[in-house]
Amino acid sequence: MEFMPEHAPLAVMAFLGMALLLGAITLVMLVAFLTRRKWIGFSAVILGLMFASGYALVLIGVSLTSHEKTLAPGENKYFCEIDCHIAYSVVNFEEAKALGDESHQTLPAGRFVIVRLKTWFDPSTVSEHRGDSPLAPGPRRVVLVDDAAHRFPQSAQGQAALTRVHGGTIPLSQPLRPGESYITEFVFDVPVNARNLRLFVGDDFDMPDRLLIGHEDSFLHRKIFLALAAPGTVLAGRVPCYTRDAYPSR
Repeated sequence: MEFMPEHAPLAVMAFLGMALLLGAITLVMLVAFLTRRKWIGFSAVILGLMFASGYALVLIGVSLTSHEKTLAPGENKYFCEIDCHIAYSVVNFEEAKALGDESHQTLPAGRFVIVRLKTWFDPSTVSEHRGDSPLAPGPRRVVLVDDAAHRFPQSAQGQAALTRVHGGTIPLSQPLRPGESYITEFVFDVPVNARNLRLFVGDDFDMPDRLLIGHEDSFLHRKIFLALAAPGTVLAGRVPCYTRDAYPSR
């Protein structure tokens, strides 16, 4: 298992502390210049640049020493929600040349890859004062990545075809209580020659993640991927007809 960021409370505290410090220095600088105490203002500017440069050096240094990782099937990638953690893991996947029944087929540009992703509220990470109230996971982005670093977003047409015959899947924003989990199905349209596909699950916003020390979305930081589980039946040479009975219960 891996945590993102690895030391989330410390990373958040460092960022907030730096933001408050720079805010205080900026206020001192403005007051100094307004009262014509320029030496105080220039000193505040220099001090602010020193602190900002130090934070930037640590941020980039941690990113440059990071390593790309691919978790084995079933291993968890954790995201910190401050007083608890949400874990993601790939359950399984399968491939298809088409989705739907014979009367209404949806064809991909390459091939469909259907990935089932488990979201789990790990009860062992809950603060003792939190209680049993539900938690809505933060927004996430989910893409497939091949060995050439090409990224493939979720296929809207493929997802719609799966929904028509199977019904809607559980969204990643569905709230959870400690210990609960659910499975979300994602459909991707990838080229036939795409190899070594891995799933990337990440935060769906740039700030403040870009400035958090140790976060995979920070500048130059390497990513954590989820390997796809061993495939089930590779549905080649025929059109699969997905029904509700064809899927495991949640």
